Amino acid sequence: MPWKLTPLVLFLAWMASMCSARTRTDLLNVCMDAKHHKVKPGPEDKLHDQCIPWKKNACCTASVSQELHKDISLLYNFNLDHCGKMEPTCKRHFIQDNCLYECSPNLGPWIQEVNQSWRKERFLNVPLCKEDCESWWEDCRTSYTCKTNWQKGWNWTSGSNRCPAGATCSTFESYFPTPTALCEGVWSHSYKVSNYSRGSGRCIQMWFDTAQGNPNEEVARFYALDMNAGAMPQGIGPCLLSLALMLSLAP
Repeated sequence: MPWKLTPLVLFLAWMASMCSARTRTDLLNVCMDAKHHKVKPGPEDKLHDQCIPWKKNACCTASVSQELHKDISLLYNFNLDHCGKMEPTCKRHFIQDNCLYECSPNLGPWIQEVNQSWRKERFLNVPLCKEDCESWWEDCRTSYTCKTNWQKGWNWTSGSNRCPAGATCSTFESYFPTPTALCEGVWSHSYKVSNYSRGSGRCIQMWFDTAQGNPNEEVARFYALDMNAGAMPQGIGPCLLSLALMLSLAP
């Protein structure tokens, strides 16, 4: 027997749509819960240099973007020149990487909870466009470092990162023999090198021309919808439980 469109049935239908819509929205246009991120993304007209692409909608502030361009910023006291002066072309990629991390509101599908003193969330296995990875490696292969995983294991006794005891400074190419080794290893699998190219709508670009819009918005939407179609996302369970309970009480 068909249900009548009673106020309860209409409310249940509305709640079902809210469960679905809220889940999709949770993965889009969001900022990570981390040390220097804003609570919500928004315009930042004065973002600095390599962070400018996110000025229309950013998770970072102008002051954070300024600090990201310093050799040793006050944000994390991390020294890119830990094995001598890094080549400017190489450093440019790390600055863009930092701008993406701090500023992008399009990384929701890859945000994971972590238990770290300086952040509660990180992104993991972001599908980085293959050209971005290849150019990063090519421009850094002759610069020097002493570690393959920059996420941990440094000597911080001086206040900034130094090579751990016994580590030897050598070229990037010796520590990262392939582009994939660099992009996936340097930040402990924050990125996963994609087989897709820039502009495909299937991989995240580390940097882009603002005149062409933000291509990473389309990428985030694609993976968010794919995640919602393939599995029950975090946060939807309580919503569906409430809905099921109401349905059981319906006449």
